[in-house]
Amino acid sequence: MKDQYVDSVNRQTTIQFRSSARFHQRLAILFALVVALLLISAMSLFVGAKPISPTAVIQILAGETQSTDSMIIWQSRLPRTITGILAGASLAVAGTLIQALTRNPLADPGILGVNSGASFFVLLGVVLFSNQTMGDHLWFAFGGALLTSLFVYFVGTYREVKVNPLKITLAGVALGALLAGISSAITLTSSAAFDQMRFWDAGSLDVRDLSLPVAALLPIAISLTLAVFIAPAIDNLSFGDEIAQGLGTNVTLIQTLALITIALLCGSATAIAGPIGFVGLMIPHVARRLSGPNQFWLTAYSIVLGPLLLVSADMLGRVIATNEVRVSVVTAFVGAPVLIFLARKVTSFGKL
Repeated sequence: MKDQYVDSVNRQTTIQFRSSARFHQRLAILFALVVALLLISAMSLFVGAKPISPTAVIQILAGETQSTDSMIIWQSRLPRTITGILAGASLAVAGTLIQALTRNPLADPGILGVNSGASFFVLLGVVLFSNQTMGDHLWFAFGGALLTSLFVYFVGTYREVKVNPLKITLAGVALGALLAGISSAITLTSSAAFDQMRFWDAGSLDVRDLSLPVAALLPIAISLTLAVFIAPAIDNLSFGDEIAQGLGTNVTLIQTLALITIALLCGSATAIAGPIGFVGLMIPHVARRLSGPNQFWLTAYSIVLGPLLLVSADMLGRVIATNEVRVSVVTAFVGAPVLIFLARKVTSFGKL
């Protein structure tokens, strides 16, 4: 009896030690990623068609000098770096939520048509209501992302006992292609819409002032906070609806909050940077490799890894070509092989 008690205590001590070690390991990796993001963001201010020394950048940010370089920093590189951070975090966390909610490892805001829905509604706002302000674009992008998310989720669960990842993916791809085709037809027949939509259709971080990222900062911050808040409940959903309810999770409420969060994140990111694909597909898988399946840590890692990828891709696009390659093209070059690799590993039931 005494030996059994000692063994039980030893097992509990071992479990607690491993849990503590795992926690500190995750925290250390997260800290290293934050440092890497800070370094990449700083490099984004130095690197470009015209290199600017770190000393000059510090003087410009401190307001000590006024020159052509200061215009480059304040009107180009700083806004696009902040935009990359916000859009990268939004798309990565949205992808993490979508994959968890649909239980589909191939889910992504772009693949499921969410970005196309946001962009399409922005176009409708421009054509029907002559929208020009960032606030109008944000609301229309949010509405389009929400309606698209609801439609795709409804198709994937219609007459199914549980979510069907294959049906959701096919519905998202089909809806995205349909909305993209309609958008192209509208922009080709309206010169005003074409001029307004060139920015969104391209998917770029090339913004000219801080007003765009500042306008999107609040909804993105609220959405990221909400994603962290519902992370434990999302973990419960992975066991199935019945078990989640047994654990005290309000399944309908959590699914609704998750869809609203996804719509806010995708809508905000699309409004400030246009439709950028593959970020929400790649980052959750990288985060899962580093942190494991825990949704809280997946969300925390995604908040850092998404900006790290997008800012790096934007910086690479600036230096590999004279007229720069847009960030959406760079992420597509990286993301397409990743999608093919993942698709080959997915079974007929949609699980890796």
